[in-house]
Amino acid sequence: MVRRRSMLAGVVSAVGGVFAVGAGRAGAAPAVAGLGGYRLVNLSHVNDPARTNVFPGDPEFTLTTIATVPVEGYYLQYARQGEHTGTHWGAPYHFNADQPAADQLDTEDLFLPAVKIDIREQAARDADYAVTVEDLRAWERRHGRIPRESAIVLWTGWERKWGTPAFPNADADGQMHQPGFSLAAVEWLVRTGRLGRRGALGTDTFSPDVALDEEYRVSKLLYREHRISLEILANLAKLPTTGAWVLVGGTVNHKGSGSPASIYALMPKD
Repeated sequence: MVRRRSMLAGVVSAVGGVFAVGAGRAGAAPAVAGLGGYRLVNLSHVNDPARTNVFPGDPEFTLTTIATVPVEGYYLQYARQGEHTGTHWGAPYHFNADQPAADQLDTEDLFLPAVKIDIREQAARDADYAVTVEDLRAWERRHGRIPRESAIVLWTGWERKWGTPAFPNADADGQMHQPGFSLAAVEWLVRTGRLGRRGALGTDTFSPDVALDEEYRVSKLLYREHRISLEILANLAKLPTTGAWVLVGGTVNHKGSGSPASIYALMPKD
């Protein structure tokens, strides 16, 4: 917690620097000071009705223009979407009526150290690949212990399929095929304290569950322990294996199950 507060203080200081504007040359746009020693990477897809893949059974995503500058004097769209449309995060309430909803979480639940686990090769060979305990142990032998209360992000390579039928990857019977975490791996993360009281699983697919598991056992275990899920992430090539933090935004609805999100990775500059 001390480390989290120290990092948060640094972020606040850095973000404050964004508002320091330089004079610049005459007629030029003002020079904006950056984030100090940090840089931001957007991990979210842009929602577009022509491209946004929606989980089967969820509401269709639509954007309707209801005001234009020539007619009303301003531009405005009406967005219709579920709470899990596009890049989003899920709250514990999503599967557990006795766990916190989106509006009941603490701010610290949405600001977490992040590690990235690259399973692109395994996922390319097997769309139903489930990360094992040995995969996690092998990662730690190479990169060190997963920090407590981390967002543990799977880089499956699925983001390149976004906006196409290959993203849900349904077979002729309608069964989706996407990689994820095995239940044993997440039980190990919980048991060994890697997730701590706070933490998250993240992925560039629909869910941290392998799509074949229609009981969502990984999600249910994750949410029962107060933790959140970051789903349909983008730009994971820019997320370092270690050393970054994720900042999770989005509209917070009353008794929300989660929210479409702008998720950012904050990391030291090289």
